[in-house]
Amino acid sequence: MAVSGPIGGANAQGEDRPDLTVVLDQLQERLDAASKYLRLSELRVELQRLEELVGAPDLWNDLDNARKVTTAYTRAKADVDLLDGLHQQIEDAQQLFEIANGEGEETLLELRDGLYAQTDQVGKALDELELRSLFSGEFDGRDAIAEIHAGAGGTDAQDWAEMMLRMYLRWAERRGLSVEIDEVTQGGEAGILSATFVVRGEHAYGLLSSERGVHRLVRMSPFDSQHRRQTSFASFEVTPFLEDLEDVVDIDEKDLRIDTYRSSGAGGQHINVTDSAVRITHLPTGIVVSCQNERSQLQNKAKAMQVLAAKLAERQRLERRAELTALAGPQSDVAWGNQIRSYVMAPYQLVKDLRTEHETGNVDAVLDGDLDEFMSAYLRWRRTNEPS
Repeated sequence: MAVSGPIGGANAQGEDRPDLTVVLDQLQERLDAASKYLRLSELRVELQRLEELVGAPDLWNDLDNARKVTTAYTRAKADVDLLDGLHQQIEDAQQLFEIANGEGEETLLELRDGLYAQTDQVGKALDELELRSLFSGEFDGRDAIAEIHAGAGGTDAQDWAEMMLRMYLRWAERRGLSVEIDEVTQGGEAGILSATFVVRGEHAYGLLSSERGVHRLVRMSPFDSQHRRQTSFASFEVTPFLEDLEDVVDIDEKDLRIDTYRSSGAGGQHINVTDSAVRITHLPTGIVVSCQNERSQLQNKAKAMQVLAAKLAERQRLERRAELTALAGPQSDVAWGNQIRSYVMAPYQLVKDLRTEHETGNVDAVLDGDLDEFMSAYLRWRRTNEPS
C-alpha cells in the first residue's frame, strides 16, 4: 500500500536518500514481482504436500527418497518463510512510517535512519531473489569445476593467474561456498601456470559461468627492473560438476594415459612428497585433468576421474545441442583482443567488463573477491543477449 508524507535526506556519508514513500512503494512492487516469479501460491500448495510426506511414519524406509523429500521441503519452506518475512518487514515499516508521519516531522526525522536501515535490508534480500531468477541454465544450480591458466605475459601472467586464484577463493569465502583445490602447477619464477579447483554450493556453476573467458591485467610490473607497465593475460574455464555420471559417461580405460608425478602445489602438511599426484589424458578427445591434493595416489586418481567424467559429460551435452558455445563459450587465445574483462592498475584504476560495460574504480576490492556485481550484471546481460 502507498503511504503519504514524503521524507528523504542524507545518510551518515552525506549521500542523498530518496523519499521513504518512494522506497517503500518500490520495495512492495519488487516483492510482488518476486512472489510471481517464485510462484508463491503454487509453492504454498507444494509445501503443504511435502509437509505431509515429511510427517509420514515410513518416510525413512527409502533413504534416497527421504533425502529428496526433506531437501525439497527445506528449500520450499525457506522460500515461503523468506517471502512472508519480507512482506511482514515491509508492512511493519509502512505502519511505523504512518504512525510517525501522523505525529509530525520531528518524530519522522528521529525514526528516519532506522527506517532506511530496515528498507536497505529488505532491498538486499530482494536483490538476492532477483539474482536467483536469472539462473536459467540447465546446470546453473550445480557445483562447479574451475580452471585457471596463465596466458601471454610471461612471469607477470603467471603471477596474474595466482592473483586470480586468490580472487576466486576470496569470492567463494564471501558467499559461504566451499572450495577443494585439486591441482596447482607452480610457475617458473613466480605465480602459477594453472590451477584446478571445485566450488561447492548453491548456484556455484551459474555464478562462475559469468567469469568464463580471458582476463587482462595492466599494471607496473614488479618483475621488470625498470618497473615498466606490463599487460598480461590468464583464462578462466568452468564446467558443471555432477557427482554421479556412471549412466551418462562411459570411459574406456584403454582410452586413458595415466601419469604419476610428485605433488608441487601449495597444500601445507597435506601435500604428499611421494609420486602421488595423478594426471589423466583422455586420448580420443585430448582432455587432460590432474589432481594432487588428496592423501594417496588412489584418491587423486578417483578425483581426477570424477573431473574427467564431468568434462566428457559436458562435451556430450554440447554435441547433442549442436551449439558449442552454449556452455563452453568460444575458444580463443589467452592474449590480446580476446579478453572479457580488463583490470587496470596503472596509469589509472579501473575494472571493466567488456560484455556488459559494468565497471568500478575499486580494483583492490575486486581482487579481494568483490565480484557479485559483475556476475549479476553478466547474468542480466545473458538473459537479454543470448538465445534461449
